[in-house]
Amino acid sequence: MWGRFGPLAQIGETIEGSEEKPKFASLRRNQSIETITLEEALDLFKLPLTLGDYNGVEVVVAVGRFGPYIKLGEAFISIPRTIDPLTVDMEKAIEIIKEKEEADAPVAHYQGKGVTKGKGRFGPFIKYDGMFINVPRAYDFDNLSQNDINELIEKKLEKEANRYIQNWPEEKISVENARWGPQIKFGKLQLKLIKNGGGKFTPDELAALTLDEVKAMIVAQVPKAFDKKGAKKAAPKKASATKRARKKQALKER
Repeated sequence: MWGRFGPLAQIGETIEGSEEKPKFASLRRNQSIETITLEEALDLFKLPLTLGDYNGVEVVVAVGRFGPYIKLGEAFISIPRTIDPLTVDMEKAIEIIKEKEEADAPVAHYQGKGVTKGKGRFGPFIKYDGMFINVPRAYDFDNLSQNDINELIEKKLEKEANRYIQNWPEEKISVENARWGPQIKFGKLQLKLIKNGGGKFTPDELAALTLDEVKAMIVAQVPKAFDKKGAKKAAPKKASATKRARKKQALKER
């Protein structure tokens, strides 16, 4: 069968009056719903599997939307694709955990806070105080010096300082300098600044904008932006008299 995130295997079925419910397990990336065997399907239900404790924290092997992983407390550590999760015992799990800890260990410090590095979708980066900072090709990523790291962080901090014109973090709203000019950032949305009478805002006008004025611009572009989450859904429309009459006529003709 197919689920929201792809093919699934199912054990059991829904039986009226029974408290027992069917179980579902996602197929792995290298498995096909057309060719998977019964034995392979049954193996999927062996996970999640609790292996024990590591440094007082429970270790669980499981498979999720993005593949097999080890759950260590609240942390999720991906299991390499070359390793069958069913073969992961406590010894192997600890090895994978230690590799992750080593990879996440600070490579330097800046103002008393650790700096880590990694490679992502957009290339190599360093991470500092929750910020991801891209490392340009001009730097030797494998041999970053403390001076290189200081420079990268300070450039990023300066850029961030110049980014906000107005910021209301508790509302997830800000007025920011963007590539093509100032804009409103509302959550993940990027919206236009709307000036009465048209034209562009001056720097002083932008600095003087109030939260209510910015919210009004947001609502003009996203009418339901501030609707309460708990608001009741609109009642379904009743069928019109014409539709009801047509339905009755159709039943008579049968």
